[in-house]
Amino acid sequence: MTRGEREPVPDPIQAPGTEESEWRAWAGWDALPEFRLPAAGRAVVVAAHPDDEVLGFGGSISLLAAAGLDLTVVTVTDGERSHPHSRVETPESLARIRAEETRAALDDLGAADADIVPLHVPDTEVARHENRVAGMLADVVAGAVLCAAPWAGDIHPDHEAAGRAALAASDTAGVPCLHYPVWMWHWARPGDPRVPWADAARILLPPVAVARKTAAINRFTSQISPLGPAPGDAAILPPEEIAHHLRSAEVVFR
Repeated sequence: MTRGEREPVPDPIQAPGTEESEWRAWAGWDALPEFRLPAAGRAVVVAAHPDDEVLGFGGSISLLAAAGLDLTVVTVTDGERSHPHSRVETPESLARIRAEETRAALDDLGAADADIVPLHVPDTEVARHENRVAGMLADVVAGAVLCAAPWAGDIHPDHEAAGRAALAASDTAGVPCLHYPVWMWHWARPGDPRVPWADAARILLPPVAVARKTAAINRFTSQISPLGPAPGDAAILPPEEIAHHLRSAEVVFR
């Protein structure tokens, strides 16, 4: 860094995160109203990468499937760049693995009949293709009773762009759109002013939905376990991150 340059801003996702015990001790949970999912129709769940939909909304997917709704899961990218320095897997093989993991995870959630629509947008480049993604999503969400997508404040650029595109598509189609956070639980703190808590609601998960979600998350071995011994093959989601997504409620922003 030369004189006059600013100190680089650390990536909040790479920085040490908030312990799940701190979140569980938060007194603010009871202030979040309960959100009731639709009981019939078709729901669309958008994921920036395969596994986002399970981490942030998997329990709700289980409830929607159990209620008999038709489900469409849109994977905007194939998640092929999760391990750019891997010595074990190539981007092409990772894309295949993550597609297989997604299908197995949906089976565990009771959503074996869900349609999976991959958009094949390059991983890490969703913002560059945001308008095109919004156009493709508009066709998918047309006629749905609900769309759920990553939160546009999640800090991860792909999550944010996918969330904005889903909201634009839902507005065009006249479909309600919910946003689920993923990385927020890592970089935020309870009551964090950067989080729009006034727009937040809880979707309560019975034990069977939590169990299904736990099994589904465990399907993503490419993300929760090392691909190999080299640093470039390290797990993306260590246990302390997964713990944020195993609660008895999921939070969405309306």
